[in-house]
Amino acid sequence: MSQGETVAGGVPTPNRWLVGMRPRTLTMAAVPVATGAVLAWSEGFAVDAPTFIVTLLAAVLIQIGTNLFNDASDGLRGTDGPERIGPMRLTGAGLATAEQVRAAGIICFVLALLAGVYLVWAGGLVILLVGLASLASGYAYSSGPRPLSHGPWSEIWVIVFFGLVAVAGSYYLQALVLPEPAVLLTGLAIGAPAAAVLLVNNVRDRASDQRVGRRTLAVLLQPSSARWLYSILMVLPFVLLGLAWGWGALGLVWLSLPLFAWLSLRFARLAAGPAMNEQLGQTALAQLVLAALFCFERLT
Repeated sequence: MSQGETVAGGVPTPNRWLVGMRPRTLTMAAVPVATGAVLAWSEGFAVDAPTFIVTLLAAVLIQIGTNLFNDASDGLRGTDGPERIGPMRLTGAGLATAEQVRAAGIICFVLALLAGVYLVWAGGLVILLVGLASLASGYAYSSGPRPLSHGPWSEIWVIVFFGLVAVAGSYYLQALVLPEPAVLLTGLAIGAPAAAVLLVNNVRDRASDQRVGRRTLAVLLQPSSARWLYSILMVLPFVLLGLAWGWGALGLVWLSLPLFAWLSLRFARLAAGPAMNEQLGQTALAQLVLAALFCFERLT
């Protein structure tokens, strides 16, 4: 193929795998890892830069692999057809076959497993169990006879693995001591806006999900209830962080509250359609802003 040649959908061939990785979602893998490490460093534990980098790499690889498995699975089930409202998907758009996309996902999981070997050496049996659970859940999210992404528990899955487990695991790898309750509450706080990102995705895709028999939380709830749930998920981080560290200790974190409030009000009135894509990206950005302010506050 020549340099300017494209495949289906007008996407340049070299960029199709970047599309499949869904780069806008990768901050949700990086944010909890960084937060957990910063919490350990803020408590006086030594900075272990190699372990932090490998932890970050493993988390991002698991996220990419999960995205690719989801792409292949939804493409085969007809969820990502031509009428799709969300961003382009490799399988659904004909940019790659489901087998190619699934193979790429397997490669990402294998690379994450190799990174995990180093992390197990650094952190021991606890990290082995966390790593295996993360890989298994990443696969189960989109694959198998009853994928988690097709049911009403996917938001809970995100809070657990993209919040609680990731923050606590990253903390443990730096401190090598079990995290205290404040760290666990912080993990839940980081996971809540990540779950809100998924909720936006599922509200956007509600009609197509219903058509193919998916029973996501957005399908089971009335649209107005789903929007209320989004607001709860966007308020929850401030409640949890306040309980964990004290309301007065949040400091700069409060600067992100207007952003979270604005997104909640906007989503309450937002019509289903392409505008949901912008809401999704802005919600992920809000999580990044919250975590950055929190981490800066803990280190100063």
